[in-house]
This record gives sequence, structure tokens and C-alpha cells, in this order.
Amino acid sequence: MKTATYNIRIDPGVKESAEKIYSSLGLKLSDAINVFLHKSIMHYGFPFDVRYQQPNENLLNALYASERLVNEYTNGTRKPAPYNSVRDFLNEILNEEDDSDV
Repeated sequence: MKTATYNIRIDPGVKESAEKIYSSLGLKLSDAINVFLHKSIMHYGFPFDVRYQQPNENLLNALYASERLVNEYTNGTRKPAPYNSVRDFLNEILNEEDDSDV
């Protein structure tokens, strides 16, 4: 089978990470790129979504709560409390009344 050569520029860290992943699957990076191109042809475009994911309400609430906690620790209105587990910590922040302007 004839092959064509195509030179691309890749961030060295990205290349190294990708090579590690694909070598663990028994593939060279060029093999993985060929798989991507074949799948692109089959799908008439990217073989996966290329868009930003809209965060759901639970994620947004968690982000707002963590931001509020960081602000409270930073300005001194909240002192660190000992927690026995992450669950205890999450229960505390999720059970607080949300007094933010969200």
C-alpha cells in the first residue's frame, strides 16, 4: 500500500503523552492518527463532539460554593474546621443557605 507523508507541528508534551497512551495499546502515534482520519471519514467530520460542555446545575452550585468558601477563608470570616471525611465537608457546604448573589 502506498503512503503519503504529512508533517505536523505538535507540542512536545502532548506528543509524549499521546505516544505513551498509544504505545500501551500497541500502536505508534502515526497508527493512532490514521485511525482518527479513518473515523473522521466514516463520520464526515470529527468522530467526537468538538464543543464546550455546558456545566449542569449541580456542578455550578459546587463551583459557587467552593468559591464562596475560598473567599471566606481568605477574608477571615470562616476558620478551618476539622472534618472526618470529604463527605462531612461536602454535607456542611451543601446544607448551608446560599446567601450569594447567584
